[in-house]
Amino acid sequence: MRTLIVLAATALLLSACASNPAEDPVQIKLTDMDTRLGRVERVVSNQSLVDLSRRLDVLEAQLREQRGAVEVLQNSDEVAVKQQRAMYSDLDKRIAALENGLRPPAPGADSGAGSGSPPPPGSAADAGASGAAGATTAVAPPVVAGAESGGGAAAPLSDRTAYARAFDTLKRGNYSEAVGAFQGFMKDYPGSGLLDNAQYWIGEAYYVTRDFDHAAQAFRAVGERWPTSRKAPDAMLKLGYTQIELKHLTEARATLSQVAVRYPDTDAAHLAQERLQKLPPEER
Repeated sequence: MRTLIVLAATALLLSACASNPAEDPVQIKLTDMDTRLGRVERVVSNQSLVDLSRRLDVLEAQLREQRGAVEVLQNSDEVAVKQQRAMYSDLDKRIAALENGLRPPAPGADSGAGSGSPPPPGSAADAGASGAAGATTAVAPPVVAGAESGGGAAAPLSDRTAYARAFDTLKRGNYSEAVGAFQGFMKDYPGSGLLDNAQYWIGEAYYVTRDFDHAAQAFRAVGERWPTSRKAPDAMLKLGYTQIELKHLTEARATLSQVAVRYPDTDAAHLAQERLQKLPPEER
């Protein structure tokens, strides 16, 4: 009898333990997980954190845009420096070739000139460079001021000699004086067949000294006044380069594109295409 009572008491005790969820390990674990999940949901639903996340996304997007802009500017600066160095190198080669009485070599990519630099001043090819006339028009050149010997005036300068003197000034690197000399030549010899060359070298002198506004005017004048001159392709090419330096990229694209249209199969056209490919993408 006593044994039956002990067994009954033990069964009641075990039944009580099993029916109490507070003491069930599984239930305790589930309760703890539910509590932790509730805390996570409260953090995620916090509006201030959501706003902060959105602002962070905006700042990251702006940072990416700024990095892209910096890369474009760096690329533009590198291109400008390379172009300037190539232009100076090309000009030195031209000057050396002219001093040796040889035709200058064809310029490289982004060089200061395109197809056809002038042969030595005074040569037959240089004299016939103008598109308007094949030979130099005979005009009465001015007498050198103050040039007297034995009471008589010195022989007047020919247009070729005056042009050669102006070009010598350019070769010596006296660019401001060269501009004045070429401008004086054009005024004194309005019928010369070397006017287009003189106008082109005025633009080059301005370009070397980074006076891009006047350089653009000078290069544009070559194409407007002598559209069939052999200097016209070079002048249009350099006009496009000048517009790039002035940050007028839309105009520069239009000018460089026209070089290939108006003067196909020329060195200037090939250089224009190469320069167009190096420009940053056009904004739309």
